[in-house]
Amino acid sequence: MPQSGTPCINSDMFNFTATPPLSLYVHIPWCIQKCPYCDFNSHEVREDIPEDRYIRALLADLEQDLPAVWGRTVESLFIGGGTPSLFSAGGIARLLSEIRARIPLKPGAEISLEANPGTVDQARFCGFREAGINRLSMGVQSFQDELLMAIGRIHNGAEARTAYEAARRAGFENINLDLMFGLPAQSTAQALLDVRTAVELQPTHLSCYELTIEPNTRFYRQPPQRPDEDSLWEMQTASHSLLNDAGYRRYEVSAYARPGRQCRHNLNYWQFGDYLGIGAGAHAKISNAATQTISRLSKVKHPRAYLDAAHGDARISNRSELSVADVTLEFAMNSLRLDGGFTRAAFTAATSLPLAVIESPLNAAIERELLAVDNDVIKATEKGQRHLNELLQLWMPESPRHAETR
Repeated sequence: MPQSGTPCINSDMFNFTATPPLSLYVHIPWCIQKCPYCDFNSHEVREDIPEDRYIRALLADLEQDLPAVWGRTVESLFIGGGTPSLFSAGGIARLLSEIRARIPLKPGAEISLEANPGTVDQARFCGFREAGINRLSMGVQSFQDELLMAIGRIHNGAEARTAYEAARRAGFENINLDLMFGLPAQSTAQALLDVRTAVELQPTHLSCYELTIEPNTRFYRQPPQRPDEDSLWEMQTASHSLLNDAGYRRYEVSAYARPGRQCRHNLNYWQFGDYLGIGAGAHAKISNAATQTISRLSKVKHPRAYLDAAHGDARISNRSELSVADVTLEFAMNSLRLDGGFTRAAFTAATSLPLAVIESPLNAAIERELLAVDNDVIKATEKGQRHLNELLQLWMPESPRHAETR
């Protein structure tokens, strides 16, 4: 049996007869204040946001990417940031209208907008709804003022609840609330209080994820006091039980939804679908049946540089073709986060590769009880979910096969 994470197979193994579903991500990079934990491409507003110029840049960016996806339909669209809700409702309406004029959107496509409490009011929510946004993702993180202050958020708990209620009055039925646990000096009781408060509001979707300390953030340079590993696991498992009892089903490591309300856009990422990415720092992954390649590209990150470069090739900061090893690792990194795992057919449909190319890491993971196979469904066990990084190591070249599992 091969000893590397993926067999040594040439990239001409790709054999697309059809391409995966296609999504579109739009990045708006500005925010009022950079949070100390945030490593996203976001930039504090220093002066008036150049909304009109940025929209024109986004559309020029999209037009240049279109030849790679001629004839394809966008299944979902997500406007993220930064804080996209800093844009005017009129600007969002114009952007969506111009996008529709350039590439077809599937009827009933999920169209999401990220919004932060403290940057929206009733009128703005109504405007976003009229513009065509049909799903909101609200960055609440916590409902407790002392915890919000500790992570540098600009809103308080009362404003978070008010913003949610305003969104519902504006007609939004499909709303995600982001919650974080493992916050500085947070107790399990405080973490569960946030979950209970969110459940009382009855959103359709909840993201409940752990605060992680990333390089190039203020928390990395000045680490806060955080709960220990046992407390983090207790927060995660207790939150899972509470949400399950309230009718929210986990479908990804940190994502919970009412039946039928899973985020279609994020599911496309996790199932290794294709996506265009426009805007400062946006990424794209595109499968091409004509050339039998899978390409990845990213755009210039700084807003000013992006505005200057958006009308030409200089907008692209990096472009590469993925190898078989790249594809199998990225597929695993995404699909193994899903509670439902993946099937053999889903692997081949997304990658165009036969399952044989991942036979070695699959067998090693099953042997360690990190993966299980049930009626053709391959998914992480509870042990595998807790040790996801160890599981993914098995897909990496020259991965050790016989290390002890914790």
